[in-house]
Amino acid sequence: MKTLKILTLLLASSSLFAQEKPKNVILLIGDGMGLSQISTAFYYKDGPSNFEQFKSIGFIKTSSTSSKVTDSAAGATAFASGHKTYNGAIGVDADTLSIPTIVEELDVKNYKTGLISLSTITHATPACFYAHVKSRNMHEEIAEQLANSEVDFFAGAGLKYFTNRSDNKNLFEDMKLKGFEMDSISLSSTVDINKKYGFLLAKEAMPAKHISRDDFHSRATQLALDYLSQSKDGFFLMSEGSFIDWAGHQNNAEMLVAEQLDFDEVLGVVLDFAKKDKNTLVVVTADHETGGVALTGGETPDKLSLKFNTKHHTAALIPIFAYGPGSETFQGIYENNEVYHKIKQLLAH
Repeated sequence: MKTLKILTLLLASSSLFAQEKPKNVILLIGDGMGLSQISTAFYYKDGPSNFEQFKSIGFIKTSSTSSKVTDSAAGATAFASGHKTYNGAIGVDADTLSIPTIVEELDVKNYKTGLISLSTITHATPACFYAHVKSRNMHEEIAEQLANSEVDFFAGAGLKYFTNRSDNKNLFEDMKLKGFEMDSISLSSTVDINKKYGFLLAKEAMPAKHISRDDFHSRATQLALDYLSQSKDGFFLMSEGSFIDWAGHQNNAEMLVAEQLDFDEVLGVVLDFAKKDKNTLVVVTADHETGGVALTGGETPDKLSLKFNTKHHTAALIPIFAYGPGSETFQGIYENNEVYHKIKQLLAH
């Protein structure tokens, strides 16, 4: 009788484990977001940070093949393709050979895919999910690869790389001919799964939050979810908070806090969706830390001060958070390219 009970428990646990496979994956990347940046949301937000909702937490090691201190290109290529590579590489390995991205691989399986960025959509982080070039500075070539990619939804900036090009091509208009609903003015109010969407709402980057940007990131992420969730086969969405990194490079404390709080709001949108959907894995991390940020005592005991130790990236380990089916897979300490492999393993069916 005791043996039967043990077998029953084992079968039940194995059945539960087998069900822990997500249908959808949302990857949120806070560019330049280290532990101190995340901590600002706990001190400066009016209410609890959405990071408090996570139970599965780990750390990733971020070094590239060319440096102990990675850049966004090598970091995002590791996330998107599962390969460590050199700083500046976009979707290519250390020998500059193209390597397939998770977006390309999932498209073959009929997943819908989406990308969101506050910087140019050709910038290092989003580019690594669809492009293959030896240098992150090849914006026009990256833009053309997006125009010829199978990405279903994208929102961000970088209009000039599509319309004001050295080869005089107008990729914005070309993409309309390929079935994209393109817009350079505003986000759509409704979306149809039978169409594709591209939003390029600034010539270069979007404005910083503390200056004039509205809730674009939250709205774009919600719109992407409204669209992608119509897919019967599942979806993959990468949404990037680009300017946490830029605040670190500028040593701008006001900008950093504003961008981190904005990212926290996006996180709330994503977690609300995942809770209702119950089939979505949410992974939140960063490509690297920027600024060597420390939270220190302010002029009075109830105030904090943000201190920067550099205007560059650092080699600090980066927190990674996961929620939803398979989230426990992301606990522990491991290399950044393992993020790709963990996601792919969970989606294997």
